Amino acid sequence: MAAWGVGYAVFGAACALSGTPLFGTAVGPDWALVVVGSAAAAAGAAAGPGRPRPVLRRALWLLCGLAGAGAFGLLMDVITLLLAQGVDSGPVAAQHALAALGAGLLAVAACSGAPARVPARASAAASDRTAGPAGASRTVRLAAGAGSSAFVPYIAMKLFWASGGTFAGLSGADLRAAAERNGASGPWLTLDSWGLDPTALLALLGVLLLQGLVRPWGQVFPGRTQWLAGRPVPRWLPLAPAVLGAATLAPYGVVGLGWTLLAAAGVVEVPRGDFPTPADTLLVARIGLGAFALYGVALAVAARSYWRRTA
Repeated sequence: MAAWGVGYAVFGAACALSGTPLFGTAVGPDWALVVVGSAAAAAGAAAGPGRPRPVLRRALWLLCGLAGAGAFGLLMDVITLLLAQGVDSGPVAAQHALAALGAGLLAVAACSGAPARVPARASAAASDRTAGPAGASRTVRLAAGAGSSAFVPYIAMKLFWASGGTFAGLSGADLRAAAERNGASGPWLTLDSWGLDPTALLALLGVLLLQGLVRPWGQVFPGRTQWLAGRPVPRWLPLAPAVLGAATLAPYGVVGLGWTLLAAAGVVEVPRGDFPTPADTLLVARIGLGAFALYGVALAVAARSYWRRTA
């Protein structure tokens, strides 16, 4: 963790001194990386073996939250890299990746030496050694259902476009031409030609992840392979993408929905983009941002439940 802190501080200082903005257009916020990295390096040097002291543990969680905020946008970088074979800014994407790594290291350091937490329901069933993994509570399952359902209009819209249909004033051919102009990758264009929108497929994978977090089958490897079937899934395997997805999609969707409300009230201007009218832009924005907001919040709720049930 100390090594990460030093590296993060050096990276931030190098970007600031070279005039490479990582947050917007000014380099001033780049110095925040120096502050967070230096504090993490100092905390790493002060932390010894065993559980950190309460004050240090709170500092580690604070730094973890700051690093997590700095990782905002990493999921979008990954999607852009997969679909367009590149990212908008290499230094910004590197900052997102470094911040996500640091958030993980700081969380591990804050939790080191902590006694395992056993939920009440799990402790009541501890005597039954043959019991299988438990699913989430009804409330959490309802949240997961709502988050999954939120993607239905989004997936339908994307697949309708990919199949050649026209929605919100744009046809599938218009969107394909725009994708080609924007440098979409070969695999993206190939899937689109088959009537399969890649973002719709990613949304389906996201729904599978969300349901796996709240169902018993999400805690064991399925299948018939003897060396794998029935073995527990490592906690980090579903939790890593869940935390990353929740930290990116929830604020992106919630803030975006707030923007649509302001745009509908005429407070902010609506950029048309490739759409013929601002109303078409708002319609598509509500469908997409609404899905991201509800799914992101549900993913955070499900990830917390999964973390507690598998502790």
